Amino acid sequence: MNDRIVLHSDLNNFYASVERRLNPELNGVPLAVCGSKEERHGIVLAKSEEAKKRGVKTGDTIWQAKRKCPGITIVPPHFDQYMKFSRKVKAIYARYTDLIEGYGIDECWLDITKFLAVFPKYDGVREEDGYLTDDYLRFLGDTIRFAVKEELGLTVSVGVSFNKIFAKLGSDLKKPDGTSVISARNYKNVIYGLPVEDLLMVGGATSKKLRAMGYTTIGSLAAADDQRIISTFGKFGATLLTYARGEDDSPVAHMDAERELKSIGNSQTFAYDLIYYEQVERNIYVLSESVAARLRESGRGLADTVHLWVRYGDLSSFTVQKKVRHTALCGEIAKTAFELFKANVKQPFAVRSLGVTVSGFDGENSQMTLDETVGNYAKREKVERTVDDIRKKHGYASIQRGLLIHDPDGMHNDIKNSHLIKPARFDDRGDGDDD
Repeated sequence: MNDRIVLHSDLNNFYASVERRLNPELNGVPLAVCGSKEERHGIVLAKSEEAKKRGVKTGDTIWQAKRKCPGITIVPPHFDQYMKFSRKVKAIYARYTDLIEGYGIDECWLDITKFLAVFPKYDGVREEDGYLTDDYLRFLGDTIRFAVKEELGLTVSVGVSFNKIFAKLGSDLKKPDGTSVISARNYKNVIYGLPVEDLLMVGGATSKKLRAMGYTTIGSLAAADDQRIISTFGKFGATLLTYARGEDDSPVAHMDAERELKSIGNSQTFAYDLIYYEQVERNIYVLSESVAARLRESGRGLADTVHLWVRYGDLSSFTVQKKVRHTALCGEIAKTAFELFKANVKQPFAVRSLGVTVSGFDGENSQMTLDETVGNYAKREKVERTVDDIRKKHGYASIQRGLLIHDPDGMHNDIKNSHLIKPARFDDRGDGDDD
């Protein structure tokens, strides 16, 4: 009997909701939080329910949002305030459990299995078969949801289940301000008819492959032949099957635990669309230098996977990845990323944004192969570390790669020290305060 109780909480329209707490005059009017138009980050990061009902979507440009919703109010983001409210919400969660694992600024998993005593008493909590009733599970989610709403004026959608994957899926079912239960008894009826892309980690590219294979719902994926899925997706395929079948048993981390760094990456939106391979190559090298430098500083060792994210001028995007020998060299990371680009993007193209990320760290435990020894890997890494030291002392532009000589902007584009590191996602869904 699986009697684990895992909640996933998702703050509704979080950025927009905080803006309304800061400025009550925004209540009731269509609202969008947007990035800087001047820096071509002028897209919708979050929107109110009023704007959402008029078709405004996260990722829309400002002009698209205004066209869909004339009279919409546009405000800039205040990330310091979002962090402040995020901490306040987690402080409320901490009254109920110390197993709190963040998933971005506005989402958390909570494991309350061993903490039922802190909740108000509720009669008839178990069925004859020993499982907790769905009504009681909903009561648990509502208790936390009501506390956030009453104390902070923010609404949250809550999914209650017996594992993290189904709990997150549940929090998407009733928005805004609702609680959904996906229990050990009802999960097949609740989710097996849902589209396969509703499952965590099934983004556009994965969904396209699964649908081409005939797996259009979560239930069809759960019933799939293991070998067929694994032969197509490798280890990731085994993970997808585990998720779809409700067999995920990954723990919810303790609130004080440091989350293991699983990826390092950077992305950039450009002042103009890139239309030539040479422009893309230069900017991939700039991004890769920041990634390689951060990897060397992280103490995580070498990486064995390179991920490339591409967003076009029309805001469509995709992500691809490739396994490589363990490396922390900018040249190898950039070469792989550019090869991925050329293999997947043909001219004409208009690239608005690029992102390079590495993962699969060895914890400094890899052994040098003969090929790496002959290829003087250690010498090249020493050169890159020396470049790191020179830049720290004399500035980023003090030493540059030759391919940037005709790109003055790129020579001064210190992405490592001027851009925030964001949690990397490899399911080709956009970041941000989506709903």
